Amino acid sequence: MRVYVCFFFALILTIALKADAQLTTQSKQYTRADTLRGSIGPGRVWWDVSWYGIEVKPDYTDKSLTGNATIRFRTIAKGRRMQLDLQAPMEIKSVQFRGNLLEVQRDGNAWFIDFPELFEPGKNHEIQVAFQGKPKIAVQPPWDGGWIFTRDKKGRPWMSVACQGLGASVWMPCKDHQADEPDSMQLSITVPDTLTAIANGRLRSVASTTGRRKTWTWAVSNPINTYNIVPYIGVYDHWEDSYSGEKGRLDRSFWVLDYQLEKAKNQFKQVDTMLRCFENWFGPYPFYEDGFKLVESPHLGMEHQSAVAYGNGFVNGYRGQDLSRTGLGLKWDFIIIHESGHEWFGNNISAKDIADMWIHESFTNYSETIYTACQSGLPAGNAYLIGTRKLIENQAPIVGPYGVNEEGSGDMYYKGGNMIHYMRQLIGNDSLFRMGMRGMNERFRHQTVTYEDILTFWNLKTGKNFTKLFDQYLRDIRIPELQWNIKGNKLKFRWANCMDGYDVPVRVYLQGFAEGIWLNPGKTWKTIDLAGKKKPSGKTGQESGISVDPKGYENPALIIDPNLYCTEKRVR
Repeated sequence: MRVYVCFFFALILTIALKADAQLTTQSKQYTRADTLRGSIGPGRVWWDVSWYGIEVKPDYTDKSLTGNATIRFRTIAKGRRMQLDLQAPMEIKSVQFRGNLLEVQRDGNAWFIDFPELFEPGKNHEIQVAFQGKPKIAVQPPWDGGWIFTRDKKGRPWMSVACQGLGASVWMPCKDHQADEPDSMQLSITVPDTLTAIANGRLRSVASTTGRRKTWTWAVSNPINTYNIVPYIGVYDHWEDSYSGEKGRLDRSFWVLDYQLEKAKNQFKQVDTMLRCFENWFGPYPFYEDGFKLVESPHLGMEHQSAVAYGNGFVNGYRGQDLSRTGLGLKWDFIIIHESGHEWFGNNISAKDIADMWIHESFTNYSETIYTACQSGLPAGNAYLIGTRKLIENQAPIVGPYGVNEEGSGDMYYKGGNMIHYMRQLIGNDSLFRMGMRGMNERFRHQTVTYEDILTFWNLKTGKNFTKLFDQYLRDIRIPELQWNIKGNKLKFRWANCMDGYDVPVRVYLQGFAEGIWLNPGKTWKTIDLAGKKKPSGKTGQESGISVDPKGYENPALIIDPNLYCTEKRVR
């Protein structure tokens, strides 16, 4: 488990995003508020959340919320002063402990509670928090998130929330840091009786209350990221079924606006093939106890645990577009596949700090490649992945600064996925790679992890060392360039445009040779003798799942295995 270095109550924290001395150092100043939000400071370090019980009453007309939160926690060290998070303009109205009101002090979006006694470690406690206010309204959810108060096509109220990155504290009081997930959670939503309220996990009860209102109570029995806790409120219809999976019967339900039912029943058939593929590659669906749901949302989609948000218009692709431009991305619904992939990567395995959100997004991006291969074969999966490279920007490192609640570059999607594919080629054994993907989900089941945890796992699992690969692609913006030349039977080569010490192998195809050749470049020149290599008969590259046509070669020529995301340059 990672040891966090916390900068307690620093007024300004400057973090240099520096991948290598050859890169221009990028620096940004961070505030006390950033540190309070992004680090495990003294108000957080001594206690661990065990359960949230959230009761919320949204007012559609006023666009406001009132609610109560019961927070159960365990003490893991001595402590007396607790930090809770709730973002303005929401407010904490009161905090009760053992029936007594406690003093609360506000510091921006952080609220500090002073208990009447110094708690000893190893004890369980509970507080009740009353809150209210008008939450931040989402501008462009899910990217610019917050609460969503909108209407469906029939003009009826439709509400939800999308708050990844922004944080659950935009609407509910919580310990808003990914390193601490509650072991379980319950969400009760009181709405007019003309509306349905859906949330994560299983429906526990629907109770009528005064004023022609109903309270819908849902509960999850597994750890959950707070940004995944979500209500969906609207005029919904639904159907239920079950899936026979690796752990037996998986209960499923599908909730859509009442006029979308037939369209959804056809589109959501893809859930069967998704579950079959992903359970084979990643291991059992991680939340059998809580079931699986797809819920139509008033935004594109999000990986809300056991209640995946769906807003892709019941069409294949990404809003009907193929991000890879190969045509392969139009054979499946991007939101069903990608957001469900997060159930394994992001929900089952969660990054402790959002600086490591690549753990969520890179592996989930790669689940698209896995699914394409499940559907259309290995060459198709490879082609889909390669087609997404045009979306890589290489403007900033994928790993962000730690301790200040800031993600790294959006390249965590496509570049991160390509790095995982490179790792797969270096492993060179798809059975071992698949066991690694399954093993990672088993080893870190329902846990929060760090960069080092994931790297160490793959190094130990495969007996290889991926340290340089991870550092280069996640912490540096440069794409390694293989420089080479051939004179007679002598091939000379080296890596350039990379970090010092970068020595990751690369597979190349040479005109006139039967199979790919693995080279082991460094930053200094190396030479190998090509004499005596086996000659081909026809196309090369079949062992990589992609056919390399010799007609594309210069004379003499070298082509890097297209599965490897790097460049080459012939030098004189």
